[in-house]
Amino acid sequence: MKKIITLNFKHMTKLTGGSILALLVALVPIALYAMTSKNFNDPLFGDNVYVFDDSMDMKTIQSQVDAIHKQQRNQRFSSERIALLFKPGEYDLDLTIDFYVQASGLGRVPGDVKIKGAVQSITTTKPNKVTTQFWRSAENFEVTPRNNKTIYWAVSQAAPYRRMHVKGNIHFDKHHWASGGFLGNSIIEGKAGLDTGQQWFTRNSEIGAWYGANWNKVFVGVEGAPKDLWPQKPYTTVDRTPRVREKPFLTYDPKKGYAVFVPEVMENSRGVTWDKNEEKGESIPLDKFHIAFPEKDTAESISKAIDSGKNILLTPGNYLIDSAIQVNRPNTIILGLGFATFTPQKGKAVIVAEDVEGLKFAGFMVDAGPEYSPSLIQIGTSKTKKSHHHNPSSLSDVFCRVGGPAPGAAESCLTINSNDVIADHLWLWRADHGSGAEWEVNKSKHGLVVNGDNVTVYGLFSEHFQHYQTLWNGEYGRTYFYQSEIPYDPPNLKVWNDNGKAGFASYKVADHVQNHQAWGLGIYSFFKKELQIGTKGTNEVRLENSVEAPCNPGIKFTHIVNFAGLNGGINHVINGLGDSTDVGEHTQFDGFTGTN
Repeated sequence: MKKIITLNFKHMTKLTGGSILALLVALVPIALYAMTSKNFNDPLFGDNVYVFDDSMDMKTIQSQVDAIHKQQRNQRFSSERIALLFKPGEYDLDLTIDFYVQASGLGRVPGDVKIKGAVQSITTTKPNKVTTQFWRSAENFEVTPRNNKTIYWAVSQAAPYRRMHVKGNIHFDKHHWASGGFLGNSIIEGKAGLDTGQQWFTRNSEIGAWYGANWNKVFVGVEGAPKDLWPQKPYTTVDRTPRVREKPFLTYDPKKGYAVFVPEVMENSRGVTWDKNEEKGESIPLDKFHIAFPEKDTAESISKAIDSGKNILLTPGNYLIDSAIQVNRPNTIILGLGFATFTPQKGKAVIVAEDVEGLKFAGFMVDAGPEYSPSLIQIGTSKTKKSHHHNPSSLSDVFCRVGGPAPGAAESCLTINSNDVIADHLWLWRADHGSGAEWEVNKSKHGLVVNGDNVTVYGLFSEHFQHYQTLWNGEYGRTYFYQSEIPYDPPNLKVWNDNGKAGFASYKVADHVQNHQAWGLGIYSFFKKELQIGTKGTNEVRLENSVEAPCNPGIKFTHIVNFAGLNGGINHVINGLGDSTDVGEHTQFDGFTGTN
């Protein structure tokens, strides 16, 4: 949000006094904008973080956030990264959030930062589509809509709505098409839902009522969730969340200053953590953090800060790093603001964590770099038998891309070798559009590889990878909600086949695994091209199985849906079972157990 003004004083000498006066008057609003914009920046966090309090003029705040909305609303692959932070208080504002913008209240509970108006995402493409409204977030506000109007959070992937209290209704699409999304640890007093979206995942929330049913809607630990009416309606409802840690978040107290609150792990939970002000966790003062800046920090400086006992707070921006950040200390926090983004430059991982307990990684992105990386994020350097049950590591709102903003390549986005890891909202994306989105350019086999045992993932989006999208080698894995589009662009079955079977299953549980469960899986094909097969003419690309798993008694899948668009289709749902899905069709599959 920098505005550069150049005045040619040589030509100004030809102006009359009245003309000069008129020019100066015209420049006053621009000067005031520059001054007020700077006044919103706390030197602690730099120019890309805007900090507001309710003593400021509301019209001035509104002008600032509107300017950011106008700048970012169509910037799908922008290099800008922005955080909007609101200190406790009451605000009369309409916050419209767009690409690479995080809006967060700095209270301990959502009610500490009250917004009369909206915290919304309303930007669309024609005709009112929001299938590409990615990479934005809203967290920790209480919102009272104006005149009982419905708020729109019309989004798709990587656009979390967390720790929100909406005193009204919310709509997650714009009446035409969406492909999202995630609602977590939130209260919606009125109705929540979407009419046309492919899928939606809601966890540990309270909703007045849900509406809309299309393909795959999953609710885990949600008060007011709809009844599980599968297959009449595509709802998968799990009464309680077995084990989760909510995302750490930044807070501000006028007396104590800034801190990061880290919630405790919850067992067998339902509803939100914060409603009765009894949320358990630890508040860590900001002096325990190294505040990182993309223009000066490197993998070496961040690793050194971690070794010295510091946690890491990433200010918004793009971190180009030559080596991996090494995390060797238990309980290390790496928390990003404003979609802080790492890109490796020399074919290394971005983060390599030792097999230590209690790590908390949250709120940042990773882009694959120009040289092929083995894995972008690695949790645990190798498979071990060490248990971390009493202090698990967790990942929250971690998003990886291979291609899109620029060409990139990586064998996998995220590899989990440690045991007992909890992941809460991942989007792992091999780009299907943007820069470098070509079969031979943005090469990547897997979104997620799990080698550890007792790993649980809530809200797993893994798309377009060239081998298994998700490969699960560990025991007692659990996935609650899965969304995957298989690659659009395999050139032919000669290069895209699994030992003779057409394509690679999206979700693969390795043959040796004895225990694994998953709920609410949606797997879709949108092939772009046709194949030429021998002398028999043309045949469209197809996938043999969307899911593959061993036939062992501890294996269980509950509710799978396939959809086929454009060319080709999917022959079976799982292990040769389930009806084929052809262009324009969707197939619902009740479930699978290893005794089938």
